Amino acid sequence: MRKGICCAGNIIVDITYPIATWPKQNELTHITEGITNSTGGSVCNTITDLARLDPEMHLVASGFAGHDAEGDFVLQEMGKYPNIDLSMVKRDGRTSFTAVMSNNQTKERTFFQHAGANAYYGEDDIDWDSLDVNIFHIGYILLLPNLDQPDAEFGTKMARLLHKAQSKGMKTSIDVVSESGDRFCKLIPPALKYTDYCVINELEAQQTTGVLLRDDSGKLHTENMPLALQKMKEMGVSTWAVIHCPEVGCGIDENGKYYEVPSLKLPKGYIQGTVGAGDAFCAGILYSAEKQLNMADALKVGACAAAASLSEVSASDGVKTAAEVLKLAELYGK
Repeated sequence: MRKGICCAGNIIVDITYPIATWPKQNELTHITEGITNSTGGSVCNTITDLARLDPEMHLVASGFAGHDAEGDFVLQEMGKYPNIDLSMVKRDGRTSFTAVMSNNQTKERTFFQHAGANAYYGEDDIDWDSLDVNIFHIGYILLLPNLDQPDAEFGTKMARLLHKAQSKGMKTSIDVVSESGDRFCKLIPPALKYTDYCVINELEAQQTTGVLLRDDSGKLHTENMPLALQKMKEMGVSTWAVIHCPEVGCGIDENGKYYEVPSLKLPKGYIQGTVGAGDAFCAGILYSAEKQLNMADALKVGACAAAASLSEVSASDGVKTAAEVLKLAELYGK
């Protein structure tokens, strides 16, 4: 029986700069002490979180690491986990990097991204004959330029790739990157036709479905979550459609049943950084899917994994085994 999860797509080095505050246009702000380099992107964050949630789970990474020190760094960091197979990571070009501006006051972060070799990643870079996993997870749509290109038959090259994974007997999972603009309605719907698990945040779901989930004042409209999730299912998601946000995690399962699990009520001073919290939530959902848990339990694991991620500045250092992160629900659950 096929086991495990492949995480494909963006391999990135995050360079995090703590800043005193976010400046207005043409104004200066100070970068404070504590600049750090860490692995980032959908592949590095999600696969590392999965390796920490379950050190025995078979995991495969697929993507590009550049022929540079940053490429050496990401391979070294993922290589710390014996259950991560790096044989499908190719070396070429320059490693993608993101300059992360982390506001010391609000803990919010803003990203400046250089695609590097990620720009060229595509279907032909995957050894389909050797890839033997249950779930093929890829991210981020809108940040993989080659796969975001149009395809005459499937709509986008990403949709074609997802169809190929399904034809090989794998369940597919997608994640997207948050951005402004109109690309969501062009690039996400074609991919959803060949997606089994979709795990995105409320702003991404809003732009994909057109359903209001967070208004201009910042108010979250949880009453609209079922409609947005149902639209995601109607667009093609076969199994689990999931939306996560700081306040709550919501999902519709394979039987069409809606679930809602509130986020943990974390004490003041607990949150050290928010980079990678969404990837940790996604890892919790993928872990649960691989372990054949139900949606309610999956949302709980996702919330706890995200909360654990928040306890450290970097994306994954706070994540522990699934049993350990679930203890957070006992401490901080509502």
